[in-house]
Amino acid sequence: MGGAKRFFGWSVAWAAFALAAFAWGIGFYGPSIFLHTLHTSRGWSISQISAAITFHFLLSALLIAYLPEIHRRFGIAGTTFGGAVLMGIGLIGWSGAWQPWQLFVAAVPSAAGWATTSGAALNAIVARWFERDRPKAIGLAFNGASVGGVAFVPLWIFLIDRFGLQIAALSVGATAAGVVAFLSAVYFNPSPASLGLAPDGDAASASVSKPRPRLSRSEIVRTPRFQTLSAAFALGLFAQIGLLAHLIVRLTPDVGVAGAGMLVSLATACAVVGRTLAGWWIGNHDRRIAAAVNFTIQIIGVLLLIIGNGWVSLTLGCVLFGLGIGNLISLPPLIVQKEFNREDVVTVVALIVAINQAVFAFAPAIVGVFRDATSDYVLPFAMVACVQLLATIIVLLGRGATASSKTSG
Repeated sequence: MGGAKRFFGWSVAWAAFALAAFAWGIGFYGPSIFLHTLHTSRGWSISQISAAITFHFLLSALLIAYLPEIHRRFGIAGTTFGGAVLMGIGLIGWSGAWQPWQLFVAAVPSAAGWATTSGAALNAIVARWFERDRPKAIGLAFNGASVGGVAFVPLWIFLIDRFGLQIAALSVGATAAGVVAFLSAVYFNPSPASLGLAPDGDAASASVSKPRPRLSRSEIVRTPRFQTLSAAFALGLFAQIGLLAHLIVRLTPDVGVAGAGMLVSLATACAVVGRTLAGWWIGNHDRRIAAAVNFTIQIIGVLLLIIGNGWVSLTLGCVLFGLGIGNLISLPPLIVQKEFNREDVVTVVALIVAINQAVFAFAPAIVGVFRDATSDYVLPFAMVACVQLLATIIVLLGRGATASSKTSG
């Protein structure tokens, strides 16, 4: 069949999918595994290890805010490979710590690795290849994050049980560095211009429009469209991460440990479905409306998790909540694409991801405080639902601010 040659950007999107699987499997889901393993094997308190995990996320949030400058200095391919190496070094540090303070030292390279391979990095990798098809490409790339959770959690448990934490960390870190080195050289190093292409595989135009001056960070954060977008998704992710951190504990009394694990896996699988459907549907639809619908579906799921005590209601609650999980990290770049100039997109996305991460780093601890104060999850999960409702209102309020900003810009 003599069809048109496949657009290389889709290969880049699949490579970003693979990168996301490693990044989330190590930098996001890995710390929860380390929390359990270090607590049981070293006897350190949960609060000591949790403090190091919070430091990991807060430091990476600071680095993410400056990721566009790092990319311009070292290139996307070089930065991504360097991040994978730092991630591996961090893993070795976490697994080899014999005093709690050493976890904070290990968190420095692990934070740098997470910052340079996670959400803002994926957006930068994919955005330069796509305009029209960016929702589908972003959805594909970020689905790797969900796959990373499904695949790496049991992999970590198996490797640690069979070989111990240090060998498991060394194996995963070395594999990640090798795979990302290949992806960086083959897929992240080329650009559309280097292949004579424009975004979406269009032929490069002979007349290239002059790029607009970039907005400074202070100019970006003063815009109402940024403030409403950042606040809405920071609140949404705070609620989401806080609930997910406690979901197994909440479900276990009703369905048992095995059943709780199965329902959490189901929620993670639904994240792939929800993100894929949103990527194919969203097109030219109002993306803030899509975000509000996403929050609303999750709120219904949370309410079912509050009032439910049987398999049917809890399963439906996990499904509805899960359908929205993935969109909370893939929708912000898509909204930014519509509301900001092309030259500012990577900086805006990096700022939003950094702020989101700085906020949600505290979510598990705060939900835990409410849980300990009330001895059940009714009040904590009700707080989660209220936070999501506030996020829904804020993201919709931003529609008016966006219209006025675009007309004046």
